[in-house]
Amino acid sequence: MLPIQSGILDPIPAAARYLQFDLADASGPALQAALVQLQALADGTATVAGLGRTLLRALGASGPEVPDFPAHDAAAAPVPATPGALLCWLRGDDRGELLHRARHLIRALEPALVPTWNLEAFRYGPVLDLTGYEDGTENPQGDAALAAGFTQGRGPGLDGGSFLAIQQWVHDLDRFESLPALEQDHTFGRRKSDNEEIEDAPASAHVKRTAQEDFDPAAFVLRRSMPWAEGDQAGLVFTAFGKDTSAFAALLGRMTGQEDGIVDALFRFTRPVTGAYFWCPPMAGGRLDLTTLGR
Repeated sequence: MLPIQSGILDPIPAAARYLQFDLADASGPALQAALVQLQALADGTATVAGLGRTLLRALGASGPEVPDFPAHDAAAAPVPATPGALLCWLRGDDRGELLHRARHLIRALEPALVPTWNLEAFRYGPVLDLTGYEDGTENPQGDAALAAGFTQGRGPGLDGGSFLAIQQWVHDLDRFESLPALEQDHTFGRRKSDNEEIEDAPASAHVKRTAQEDFDPAAFVLRRSMPWAEGDQAGLVFTAFGKDTSAFAALLGRMTGQEDGIVDALFRFTRPVTGAYFWCPPMAGGRLDLTTLGR
């Protein structure tokens, strides 16, 4: 078995929190203390951890390379880049427990790492976006999920690692619900009633834009997205894991029309407000394997 953070493959939890941190103190003692705490608290199951490029560079890492997030500034399909030093995905089924676990983690990582993003998320229905459409229908399964989601063949400290692409999308649900039912279906390229793909959906339909097998090479990612809501705002935390970042970059490039000028219909009612890449280390002995970082 690959030494993966098992929470990446596990089913979507009932509740979650996403914590993103910036590097505030890169001095040796503070950062080393934070890493010790991170290894103790991020078990890879209830808490999945991903390291950003600024943290990797501060540690002098030579193994995993986290590229720039592919920002896009076109008005019809804006995609921001909001890189961070660390991302923790706290998974569970009790919102109160997650709140206290997040508080404890934040305190444990200070002063080296400070939170810049703290977002509560949840599972809706079986695994639905707040529009009512199923999310992750085309997820690979079994060995195909391992092949798409995790690094293999690069040796200890790297094999079992995964690259995370994460974006917070803000939905205009009133706008979406004002659309006729057929136009809603054509936005996604699937029928809400039975989740069946619509063969004659327009080229802008999300399914048409992101048919993973249509890319060369195929652009399969492991999606683990979750809805979020705060006050009168709501949307989706797009969460995708891959053996590298190339598949996600290809999917996003086609969604934003960089290949053929056709923008994904999702942009008619939703926009991303964050965007970042992280490297999720493998596990060893029940702890994050940071040997490739010299730890």
